[in-house]
This record gives sequence, C-alpha cells and structure tokens, in this order.
Amino acid sequence: MEDQTHKFEVGVYNQEVVDLMAKGMRHKHLKDDWAENQYFQIVAESADAARRKIQQRYPPENGYVIASVEPVKEL
Repeated sequence: MEDQTHKFEVGVYNQEVVDLMAKGMRHKHLKDDWAENQYFQIVAESADAARRKIQQRYPPENGYVIASVEPVKEL
C-alpha cells in the first residue's frame, strides 16, 4: 500500500524577532518580517509529518514557532 501525501500550509514566525522588535531592536540575521507568520506549503503524509519537516528547517531552539498547520484544499 502506498503512503498518500497531502499538501499543508504551515505558518511560522520567530519569537526572538518579536521580542527584539518590542524593545525597538532588530535581529542580527533575520528580517523584521519574521515577527509575523511566514507561510510555506509542505507536502507530507500528515499534519504531524508536515510539522516535523518544517521544524527541521526552522528549529524551535532558534526561536521559530509554528503557529498553524492547515490542509490545503485542492480545487
């Protein structure tokens, strides 16, 4: 049996950027845009698998927070 993949939209922001901007400062390496959700489409078997994929690219130990994982509706 083949594993079926689905497309998910994942929203990610960076808490370090949020905290620094609240103090009137800027992050050394990230744009201010990271204070708000950045959306990525991820193909995965499940929402949990999509979350694991995005955490590899944007790890929580670097301040990244996954705000949402939503299935993309195919038309």
